[in-house]
Amino acid sequence: MRIALFSDIHANLPALEAFFDHVEKQQADAIYCLGDLVGYNIWPNEVINEIRKRKIPTIAGNYDFGIGRESNDCGCAYKSDEEKANGAISISMTNQLINEQERAYLRTLPAHINVEFQLNNDKLNLLLVHGSPRRINEYLFEDREEKSMLRIMQDAGADILCFGHTHKPYHRILPSIPEENEHYRHAINIGSVGKPKDGDSRGGYVLLTIHPDSSIFSKETVQVEFVRFDYDIEKAARAVENSALPDAYAESLRKGV
Repeated sequence: MRIALFSDIHANLPALEAFFDHVEKQQADAIYCLGDLVGYNIWPNEVINEIRKRKIPTIAGNYDFGIGRESNDCGCAYKSDEEKANGAISISMTNQLINEQERAYLRTLPAHINVEFQLNNDKLNLLLVHGSPRRINEYLFEDREEKSMLRIMQDAGADILCFGHTHKPYHRILPSIPEENEHYRHAINIGSVGKPKDGDSRGGYVLLTIHPDSSIFSKETVQVEFVRFDYDIEKAARAVENSALPDAYAESLRKGV
């Protein structure tokens, strides 16, 4: 089974449209969205409706959760007073732009999606979250201590944990903890479609392949392909510059940071 996973569009309609064009050629059997449809650009309603009309199973990101409840807090961890001030402008503008029907949709999005496979007389649990299984806005960076990551996944019953939120893609294969027997777990950050932060300004998503003989006892139980695609970055950046949003968001799109 070939599964396409995408996340963190952040109201970037040109990036989302290019993603759909790209992913349609991949012949995926299923597609899931891991949240943060809105924020930081001018097309929150358009992005929501492009996903809704395709009936794509979608979970709530922290930004979606805040906007869905008309909050002035997106649950973001800003590192400086300047970032915090810029963030306040973004969430205020998004709350002004969003239509009530689209806001209601965000408010009903689930927190997690769990997909259970029955393969080789074993269960293989794929858990889709935005930040982490514990909190919608928890950042699971690549350098998180292995013991901590394993405990999070074990407590959630996840053999494969896919998430976004940091906008920095990676795949870690985690060995079994002492009380388990040769049990491998996969932690996969799927990156960002509309606001990459890994130095590559192209949009990104993941293709996850699960085979008929996949097993929790095999290191190579799944294949993870990180896909990048071009889109009209200038169109998205100019939209920011022609709005009330801080120009810093346009530069971050151009630089992928």
